[in-house]
This record gives sequence, structure tokens and C-alpha cells, in this order.
Amino acid sequence: MAASSPQSVSWIRGAKREAHAIYLTMRDRRVPWHAKALAICVAAYALSPIDLIPDFIPVVGYADDWIVVTLGSLAVAQLVPPEVIAEHRAAAAMASGDSVS
Repeated sequence: MAASSPQSVSWIRGAKREAHAIYLTMRDRRVPWHAKALAICVAAYALSPIDLIPDFIPVVGYADDWIVVTLGSLAVAQLVPPEVIAEHRAAAAMASGDSVS
């Protein structure tokens, strides 16, 4: 098995930290209901066996999942007040043992 590059490991940790921050954000009362609804839809799509493009099609099959989840997560982060998402990103970083930047 090939060793993971430090850059890919760092990216994976960042994605996990961001997912945790969004989870914490969705439990906050200061977040608008439509941001929570979009986050639920993105999570449901990511976990759903139904895809826009079937996964057995090389490259494109997995790319649609990546695109929907990435753009959905960015949209949720834009809908949440900046001070709320910053607070929960810091909490997620502390929970994962990383330094807060």
C-alpha cells in the first residue's frame, strides 16, 4: 500500500475539521433555518445511494458527489453568520487537537 503524502493527510484533516464545524454550527440557535435545511440536504445526498451520475462511470461518477458536497458545504458556510462559523471552526480545531489559526 502506498504511503499518503503529507499534503493529502493535511487536506483530509481539514475536511474532517470543517465537517465537524458544520455539525456544531447546525446545532446553534443563531443559524437561520434555511442554512440548516441546506446542510441536511447536502448530508442526505452524500449518504444517499441515489446519484446524479452513477458511480460505476469512471471519474465522472465520483466527481458529481465531490462537487455537490463541496459546493453545498461552501453554500452553508456562506449562509451562516461569520462570527458563528468562526466560533465553531475554532471549537472543531480544539476538539481535533490542532492549533487555531
